[in-house]
Amino acid sequence: MKQQVSVITVPVGDLDVSKAFYCKGLGWTPVFDDGDIVFFQLNGMVLGLWRIESFEKEINSVSARRGRTFALGHNVDSPEAVDKLIGHAWALGAEILRSPRGLPWGGYSGSFSDPDGHVWEVAYNPAWPISEEGYVTFKS
Repeated sequence: MKQQVSVITVPVGDLDVSKAFYCKGLGWTPVFDDGDIVFFQLNGMVLGLWRIESFEKEINSVSARRGRTFALGHNVDSPEAVDKLIGHAWALGAEILRSPRGLPWGGYSGSFSDPDGHVWEVAYNPAWPISEEGYVTFKS
């Protein structure tokens, strides 16, 4: 298996609420929406929001009902960009899990949860360059 992730699909309780949060609120544009699943083309991968009932049928199992089993990361190019995005998420009604703050290793981050409790960390890491396409390179 190659060390890569192509698609992340998260179950959502109310697809319309989630679409409003991501599309109208965050300004994302779907590349596919059949009323049951919505896909967004990201930088080199795809994120899907799938009605929880259909998601559970597909995986043949019950899923976590309120997110918070993992965190999605969104790296930005400055501490000010972290503040701005966390503030925007708060204005959309997102729960702020951790207000932005400086970190001991020199970074700066905060986190919020979307309407289904999926955690987003917004981070600035001065050691990790971000390409024009939004690709992050791990450097220690």
